[in-house]
Amino acid sequence: MASLDDLKKTFFDECDEAMQQIELGLTDIRSGQSSDETINAVFRGVHSVKGGAGIFGFEQLVGFAHVFETVLDGLRNGSLTATPENLDVLLLASDVLTDLVSMSRSGQAAAPDFGAECRAGLEQIIEQGGGGGEGDGPAPAEFDGLDFVPVCVNMDEDEAPADSAADAGDGFNHYAITFRPKPEMLKKANEPLYVLRELRKLGELDLVCETDVLPVLSELEADYPYFWWKATLRTSSPRAMVDEVFEFVVGDCDLDIIDQTPAAPAQIAPEVAAPEIAAQQPSTAVADSPQPVVAAPPLVPSAPAVVAKPAAPIAAATEAAEAGGRTKPAATTTRIELERIDRVVNMVGELVISQAMLGQIVQDMPEGVAGRLTQILEEVVHHTRELKDSVMSMRAQPVGSVFQRMPRLVRELATKTHKKVRLEMAGETTEVDRSIIERLGDPLTHIIRNSVDHGIETPAVRAAAGKNEEGVVRLSAEHRGGRIVIEIRDDGAGINAERVLKIAKEKGLVGPDVQLSDDEIGNLIMLPGFSTAETVSDISGRGVGMDVVRSNIQDLGGRISLKSVRGRGMTITLALPLTLAVMDGMVIKVGQQTYVMPLSAIVECLRPQANEISNLIGTHGMLQLRGEFVPIVLLSNLLDINSPASMSGERVVIITDAGEGSRFGLVVDELLGHQQVVIKSIEESYGAVPGIAAATILGNGRVAFILDVEKLSDMAVNSPIGNAITMKAASPALN
Repeated sequence: MASLDDLKKTFFDECDEAMQQIELGLTDIRSGQSSDETINAVFRGVHSVKGGAGIFGFEQLVGFAHVFETVLDGLRNGSLTATPENLDVLLLASDVLTDLVSMSRSGQAAAPDFGAECRAGLEQIIEQGGGGGEGDGPAPAEFDGLDFVPVCVNMDEDEAPADSAADAGDGFNHYAITFRPKPEMLKKANEPLYVLRELRKLGELDLVCETDVLPVLSELEADYPYFWWKATLRTSSPRAMVDEVFEFVVGDCDLDIIDQTPAAPAQIAPEVAAPEIAAQQPSTAVADSPQPVVAAPPLVPSAPAVVAKPAAPIAAATEAAEAGGRTKPAATTTRIELERIDRVVNMVGELVISQAMLGQIVQDMPEGVAGRLTQILEEVVHHTRELKDSVMSMRAQPVGSVFQRMPRLVRELATKTHKKVRLEMAGETTEVDRSIIERLGDPLTHIIRNSVDHGIETPAVRAAAGKNEEGVVRLSAEHRGGRIVIEIRDDGAGINAERVLKIAKEKGLVGPDVQLSDDEIGNLIMLPGFSTAETVSDISGRGVGMDVVRSNIQDLGGRISLKSVRGRGMTITLALPLTLAVMDGMVIKVGQQTYVMPLSAIVECLRPQANEISNLIGTHGMLQLRGEFVPIVLLSNLLDINSPASMSGERVVIITDAGEGSRFGLVVDELLGHQQVVIKSIEESYGAVPGIAAATILGNGRVAFILDVEKLSDMAVNSPIGNAITMKAASPALN
């Protein structure tokens, strides 16, 4: 049996998912991109938080969530309207609810008046919609307006409420309903109370909740339905509409629907009854029975009467129901501790190393012996790769877990800066390794903070420039070329190149006479200590921000690039590896040393002819590649390795994209082939090594370093013999 602490942990995990659903749903509604299901999803999220909080006694959280869901319920039933002002209050309520959940998780007591202003705003919306005082505190016994009696009432199966006799012959249909959910219903995300709500819409519903199986609190299971209901329904609707209410949960509940309507036409004279009435009677009805009492068949919600030759229709309906179950199987999930997945990832990594070693042994065998082993080894390699991909997918998380923090950040920044800003998000379901996800929050926060504070103009300035007063920041993610690419784009003022260059010269970050292109000037904002803010505030201005972003992204093995158009906005692109555990690499040789270069950093490999390389003073030459000049750099020089073969005619040039619009060629001695490698960190033991990102173990058992292409690019730019990368941009002859 799960302990109370385990149940709380599960509750808060589900709260995280619910809060993400609430935030995204409200944002979609605010932007006009929602549907009726969107508001239902938001309501379900708040309702789930409220229900779980009530179980664990988080009264302040329950009270606020109740007012919140009352407003949402008004939006669902049309008594309230989704005006921009109301949605702003709801977005603020989402922030307050998130804070209350966080406080409850940490055990921190919230101030009695915490969120009072927001709650007052919600209650004002309710009053404007004619809701009276529905939001005045929690009302757990009401359960969304249902006539709910939360006591155990022992009723005989055929016992009806006392006033049912008085209603006899009133022209309405009367049904006695017993509804007992099974655990499968909750696992399929079906909410019993929503079913009862739909049932209530058909007419007058008297409802009694049975709590005879409710255990003590310490024995509660989060996903087990302990409540069940007995109800009487007085309705003008036919039986078929009653059955439709339960059609999505048939089979996931114990359901009895007893027709208690006196003198039902189909029971007295089925041969003259209206076709639709006859079709509503249970297949087990007896024509001459004065008061038939039958249960609805669990797999046939609307079985025809016996006079309608039921065998074929019942079989067809049963077959259709079963077929529907096969075509729409319920997704099942389970929670696994991340440590367990990490252990499996480590074992897969060791398996990759062992497979590489086995491949090396097979290569050294005589050809006649190695033939069959090579074939088997190829199958092992194939299965190992599939196993690796499967395990990596278990570690993968959607970037939406990071993206969901940004709408609140934008709202708060817009309020502080007195600007109108809208955040658009796309690709939230794009998945990436959780080790990347955990380190994305700070860089994205810095970038969006700068976009709102420095990029987006005030409404007056935007209006004067012919723009919409509301600025837009777009945050998107997608898989591209074996990497995840995250793009942050705004439609603000862009970078003032003249002002940035002036500030950089004043701070001594660049020489007084240097000439730089617009892209190079834009990259100056990523230098340590650079800031264009005139005053220091709690938003920006301390010279700490974009340099931290660049450092963090490079530590992840990623690249960052910036493009700006004056007056039209700026785009910052982050290109990150999909995982930090296993990667595809190219094994290369320089002198007597072996290295691995990430395959995602390689554009192409070639052996250039002597006439394809142009000499340039102070460099190792410029490679003419399809009409473009690319500077080449000797990897042996960057790593201080003796390699006489590097300048021979057998040299290999690897064209790599180092980011920020720069490309250069690394000269190596030999390519040894493509290989899947396991990334092993070396910083904990040896500290940071320039140009080296990590290490791995090759098939021959030797350790090889994994190159950091981004750092190699910086080393090439700053070295006397590698300055052709910057000279290319400044020399008209090379462009």
